[in-house]
Amino acid sequence: MNFSAGPWQDATALQSSDAPMIDPFGRAVTYLRVSVTDRCDFRCTYCMAENMTFLPKKDLLTLEELDRLCSAFITKGVKKLRLTGGEPLVRKNIMFLVRSLSRHLDSGALEELTLTTNGSQLARFAAELAGCGVRRINVSLDTLDSEKFRTITRWGEFDKVMEGIRAAQAAGIRVKLNAVALKGFNEDEIPEMMRYAHANDMDLTLIETMPMGETGEDRTDQYLPLSLVRQRLEEDFTLTDLPLSTGGPARYVAVKETGGKLGLITPMTHNFCESCNRVRLTCTGTLYMCLGQDDAADLRMALRASDDDAFVSAAIDEAIGRKPKGHDFIIDRNHRRPAVARHMSVTGG
Repeated sequence: MNFSAGPWQDATALQSSDAPMIDPFGRAVTYLRVSVTDRCDFRCTYCMAENMTFLPKKDLLTLEELDRLCSAFITKGVKKLRLTGGEPLVRKNIMFLVRSLSRHLDSGALEELTLTTNGSQLARFAAELAGCGVRRINVSLDTLDSEKFRTITRWGEFDKVMEGIRAAQAAGIRVKLNAVALKGFNEDEIPEMMRYAHANDMDLTLIETMPMGETGEDRTDQYLPLSLVRQRLEEDFTLTDLPLSTGGPARYVAVKETGGKLGLITPMTHNFCESCNRVRLTCTGTLYMCLGQDDAADLRMALRASDDDAFVSAAIDEAIGRKPKGHDFIIDRNHRRPAVARHMSVTGG
């Protein structure tokens, strides 16, 4: 893993702090995903092991430091900011960060502040999130069967998530469901999940499982290509490709029979790297330029070196200059080990 500190250490090399972020392949970076914690109150089998060793709290950036880093990225052209985890809403005093970041919505510098959540804490926070300008959220939900839900999450409570979804919608937040397509687990349930989502004014996005971190499960056995899922769906539904650009990796289709949209995130069968506009920041200040690569930059060092944000800006520029063209994800019988050792909860899902 490359934690190159870069030119920010030399004060004479510092450039303008508001320079836009353009990677070596001409792609503008306008989307930042921030993992505010690696901790979660679920233990989803495709995401993490049941007995996890989480980061010690002393290694985490403070909420004030996360706000400063996020603000530096917004100054440099980030228009969409997504808070992730782990489960972002289990971070203590997380609403302090949400309220602080909402000032960038008020100023117009940030176009969207959103989050991805498992829904377990939504009933508690939905109204306040809406008050801070959060208009959309993604809720991870892999089954509508409460017993299967307990199996896949190990610790999750299905009814609590359903309550959270209702609370978010009542607060005026639009909900999109994310489901990881898992062979032998929920593949036969996908049509029902799509009908449920669309009947309740929610879109559904399906995601191929990704080889990140040891989870105690064989991803070769879990892997379900979405090309096959689409083929099966088209036996009963009329799917039409949509030319939507949302700043994310999903490709969307319209479903004639339900009147809703279905998203397909296919890092394995059809990667989305050519249009990648995003980077990922961890709760320790590590910046990953690609989800599927280990190269990283230590922004915490630059952040704590000076109160001058020019140091942080220069460190960001150096990192963006190393953003790769694409990832190296592989799942097959010859590649049983994860493509990267870190769990998705570390990087931010």
